[in-house]
Amino acid sequence: MSHELPDLTVRMVATNGIEANVAIAGTGPAVLLLHGFPHTWQLWREVMGPLVRRHRVIAPDLRGLGASTRAQDGYDAGTLATDAEGLLDALGETSASVVAIDAGAPPAFLLAMRRPERVDRLVLMESLLGTLPGAETFPGPPWWFGFHAVPGLAEKVLAGNESDYLDWFLTTGTKGRGIPAQTRDAFVAAYTGTDSLRCAFSYYRAMPTSAEQIRRAVDTARLTVPTMTIGSHPAARGAQPDDCRAGGDNRARTSRARDGWRG
Repeated sequence: MSHELPDLTVRMVATNGIEANVAIAGTGPAVLLLHGFPHTWQLWREVMGPLVRRHRVIAPDLRGLGASTRAQDGYDAGTLATDAEGLLDALGETSASVVAIDAGAPPAFLLAMRRPERVDRLVLMESLLGTLPGAETFPGPPWWFGFHAVPGLAEKVLAGNESDYLDWFLTTGTKGRGIPAQTRDAFVAAYTGTDSLRCAFSYYRAMPTSAEQIRRAVDTARLTVPTMTIGSHPAARGAQPDDCRAGGDNRARTSRARDGWRG
């Protein structure tokens, strides 16, 4: 179902040395939405409509993705968490409920661990949090993790074939249902070109660094923010709820999606 966003604005916001492209709508307590791959802020278009009735919704293109700065580095979870915190600062928000999927989940988790006063509630979907307990039950990363992780390879192989490649994720990841044409076209445009792909795949190449950052955070603190986790097949069917239990206290709640997944 489509929801109109009459007060939607999309603008560039400076944070942590980059310019983030940010969609903003509504008034009230802030909700920060962090997408993954192969997404832009438009992943959230369908859910922003209901949210804006009671919230100020903030949906950025993550570092290097969509219309945000194509940074040379900074794709580890720690830097991305600082991006998110700087975005809240720039928009005058002392705190927000943070909802994140896929590549957006590790930085959201680190933000909650490092700066719990900035995160009112946390929702993490379809991702793994480094090598925290629970990750060992995961049967292994999907094939594209390794493909994307090899420096310089995937962006060269996929040049000129971006739309077909992304359509595989968007079709398979919705069990054949697909996504609205407007959103699909926005995703394809955002991930076309070798530099766009380089930025996207840099998230995978930074995973070892992100995992170490998460390990250190859990070694020195506990997750105290009220948390919900949602896993799904095959990307994070059971590991993510266990990840959060390992790092958190008894306020964490877990849930598992029954259909659909994204990369």
